[in-house]
Amino acid sequence: MDMQVTQASAKAAFLAANLKAGEHYAGLLLGKDGEPDQHLVVIAVKDGEANWSKQTKWAKSVGGELPTRRELNLLRANLRELFKSDWYWSSESHASDSSCAWYQYFSDGTQDYDHKSAALRAVAVRRINLGE
Repeated sequence: MDMQVTQASAKAAFLAANLKAGEHYAGLLLGKDGEPDQHLVVIAVKDGEANWSKQTKWAKSVGGELPTRRELNLLRANLRELFKSDWYWSSESHASDSSCAWYQYFSDGTQDYDHKSAALRAVAVRRINLGE
């Protein structure tokens, strides 16, 4: 029981120190290929649809970035209630066609890609590297 209380206290202290009003803690994303582990925080979810470029600019305007494909999976797993059952842009362009970018459908978790001119929803996230 003491360990649960300690963990709950540590989590509450972490959230109080690192979340701003209106933000949501999404969880820990393990680093790959030498990248650091990161805590993921949702800054804002945009209700309207727009093309990839506009959504990327919007995310930056609120102090964040569009999430990666892995991050979108974490958001769906831990904060699905924040999202409509709709398509949300990722920050990742398609490797073989830079005119396309990846997105995720929050109803079933499907990921696919489309032309960056398509109008989809967006979420702005920020990352906290472990050890910061």
